[in-house]
Amino acid sequence: MTGVFLSGWRSFADLFFVVDAGCRAIRLRYRPDTTLCGCHYALTSPYYSAAMVPTTRTGELRRADVQRRFDAAAHTFDDADFVHRRTAEGLFERMLPMQLDVRQVLELGSATGKCSRQLASRFRRASVASLDISLGMLRQGRSQRRFFSRVREVQADASQLPFADDSMDLVFANLLLPWIDDLAGCLAEVARVLRPEGLFLFSTLGPDSFAGLRQAWPDVDRYEHVNQFFDMHDIGDCLVRAGLCDPVLDVEQLQLRYSSADKMLADLSASGARNSLKLRCRGLTGRRVFAAFRNRLQHLTGDDGAGLKLELVFGHAWGGQARRQDGEFRLSVDQIGRRGHR
Repeated sequence: MTGVFLSGWRSFADLFFVVDAGCRAIRLRYRPDTTLCGCHYALTSPYYSAAMVPTTRTGELRRADVQRRFDAAAHTFDDADFVHRRTAEGLFERMLPMQLDVRQVLELGSATGKCSRQLASRFRRASVASLDISLGMLRQGRSQRRFFSRVREVQADASQLPFADDSMDLVFANLLLPWIDDLAGCLAEVARVLRPEGLFLFSTLGPDSFAGLRQAWPDVDRYEHVNQFFDMHDIGDCLVRAGLCDPVLDVEQLQLRYSSADKMLADLSASGARNSLKLRCRGLTGRRVFAAFRNRLQHLTGDDGAGLKLELVFGHAWGGQARRQDGEFRLSVDQIGRRGHR
């Protein structure tokens, strides 16, 4: 891949990277009314919208650390993605009875693109945008798909989607939400790009996930080690506030057993699930601290191994009425009933 030197840009937040077919080049989608390399560039992509303009977001996760963690795990992810595969299977099972006419698919948090390729196989007439914040993951996924595949890799933030309003028939997000700070903002973006009656299908982790790890660390040090996950009811409320319709959520419990805490943490690290919290320790965890954590974890689990409890949340919702640029909803005159008439 040929390198590109940029001048005249203000910040990385101004750029959207799109991996071209065949990974022959990376096209730079720049915000309008800005200058790239001394020349004025206008966006001609049909997927551009005003929502590409970055906004300030605050939260517990450090976005750059999330990106760096998954870049580092790109080559080990497929060997350690048991939970990711399990939730993907659950999503495809839930999609089976649904009658869908799909031409444009967007996968959010696509990692190495396994689900994107499966979606392309399921919907033979559809084009699939495989979106992830990690360029390393996208490159790994590109190396695994056919050259003439209908899957295209897109690097972007799921909270600032580079797609037009009402442009997607299906938005698929497998275990993306645990890595999103601004849940309301992300779901608002999903609602924006989803066509009326389009499907948003997702999985995430519930607040009881990693309970053992969450209980063990406070007795060892004062730093944050485990993400706080959104409650199912909060997700449902955000779906409705975003303008999505008829949300349905259900929960499954998954219990994993490991021979040791070291093996458990190695698997989590290989899948990219490492500490990206703003309040984490910025240095290395010493041997004595880790030994104390391991002993505490084994005490909580009651044996020499290590247990990992996960609360798997599955959900879907449907796109609402088409929206105008000023935020108003559009509906035909025929949809307006008269008082006393159905």
